[in-house]
Amino acid sequence: MRRRLIQSTLAVVLVVIAVFGVSLVIVETRTISNSAQERVESEAVRLASIVDSRLFGAQQVDAEVLREQVTQDRYYAMIRIPGEAPIEVGDRPDGDVISATAPGEEGETVTVQEPRSSVTREVGRTLLIIGLVALLAVVAAVLLAVRQANRLASPLTDLAETAERLGSGDPRPRHKRYGVPELDRVADVLDGSAERIARMLTAERRLAADASHQLRTPLTALSMRLEEITLTDDPDTVKEEATIALTQVERLTDVVERLLTNSRDPRTGSAVSFDLDEVIQQQLAEWRPAYRSAGRAIVSSGKRHLRAVGTPGAVAQVLAALIENSLMHGGGTVALRTRVTGNQAVIEVTDEGPGIPADLGARIFERAISGRNSTGIGLAVARDLAEADGGRLEMLQTKPPVFGLFLSRTPLQKPADDDGEPTVR
Repeated sequence: MRRRLIQSTLAVVLVVIAVFGVSLVIVETRTISNSAQERVESEAVRLASIVDSRLFGAQQVDAEVLREQVTQDRYYAMIRIPGEAPIEVGDRPDGDVISATAPGEEGETVTVQEPRSSVTREVGRTLLIIGLVALLAVVAAVLLAVRQANRLASPLTDLAETAERLGSGDPRPRHKRYGVPELDRVADVLDGSAERIARMLTAERRLAADASHQLRTPLTALSMRLEEITLTDDPDTVKEEATIALTQVERLTDVVERLLTNSRDPRTGSAVSFDLDEVIQQQLAEWRPAYRSAGRAIVSSGKRHLRAVGTPGAVAQVLAALIENSLMHGGGTVALRTRVTGNQAVIEVTDEGPGIPADLGARIFERAISGRNSTGIGLAVARDLAEADGGRLEMLQTKPPVFGLFLSRTPLQKPADDDGEPTVR
C-alpha cells in the first residue's frame, strides 16, 4: 500500500509538472525573445536620438564618440548618414542575430544587432531554474507521499494486528486513535467488538466456574445414592434410593437451567410461592451424610410453615452454598433458623466455627475471595441467585458467622408456627 500511495502521488506530481512546466517553458522562451527584441529596438531608437542631437548641433559623429553610448558593449550598431561612410560600433556578431533599425530626423538610420546566443543563454538559465524547482517539487512530493503513506498504512497495520488478536482470543481493546476519522471509526468498532468479546468470554468462564461449583455437590450425592443401590439387593431399598436419585437428577436439571438463565440475564427469575420447610428439609437430608462423615451435626429451628416468593431450586442452591461453606470453613453444629421480619422471611445459617477473618469483611461475597484454598465463588454465586429472585443474601455477623437469606413472604399467609426447639434432620 505504501508503494502504491507513493507511486500514485508521484505520478500526479509528474503530470502536473509536465503540463504546467512545458507551458511555462514555452511562455518564458517567448517572453525572453520578445524582451530581447524590445531591448534591441529601444537601443536603436536611443542611438538614433543621440545621432540626431549631435547632427542638429553640428557636432562630430564618429565611432569613438558613439562607442561610449552603446550599452555594455553587448550590441553591434551601424549608423548610416547620408553623404558619409557608414559608422560601425562594436563587433559584428556571427550567426543568427536579433536586429532592429530606427530612422533619424536628419535622414540617418541606426541598425542595432544582438547575438541570439545571449537570448539562448538566458533561456537556458530560465530552464535550469524551472528544472530545479520541478526537482524540488518532486522531492517534496515524494517526502509528503512517504509521510502520508506511513500515516495511512501504519494504522491499517495496527488495525489488522488488532483484528488478528481478536481472532486469536485476546480481546483486550487498544484504545488507540490515529487522527483520521475513517480509521478512528474502524478502531472504535474493533474496540467495541473487543469489549463485547471480553464480556462474552468472561460470562462463559463464569458459567463454567459456576456450573463446576454448583454441580459438584449434587453429583457427589447422586454418586453416593447410586453406590448404595449397587451395594444392596433389597428391592425396597433400591426403589427408595432410586426415587431419591431421580429427585436429585431433577434438581440437577433445575440447577443447569438456572445457571443457563443467569448466564443470559442474571436479573431473570421465575419466582413462585413455595414452602420453605420443604426446601430446608431437602437440604438437611442431602447434607446429612457429609456432616455425619465429618463428625458434625446439622439442625433446623424457628418458625414453621413459612411460604416465600422465589424459585425453590435457586433458594436450595443458596442454602447449599451456605451449608457447604460452613462444612469447609466452619466448625461444630450448623443451624438453620427461620424467622420473620416485616414482610420478609429470613433463613439464617450459622455454625460454631472461628468466624470470618476481619480482613475479609464485606468482601466475602466477591469472586475469588476465600479464607482458605477454595474457589471463592460459592458465596458470589449464592448472592447472584438470591438477587435474581428479588431477595438478598447478607452477612449478619462475623463471629460466630451468621448469614441471612431474605425472601419476600407470600401475601395474606397464615401465621407461622414456631416450635422454638432445634430439630435434627
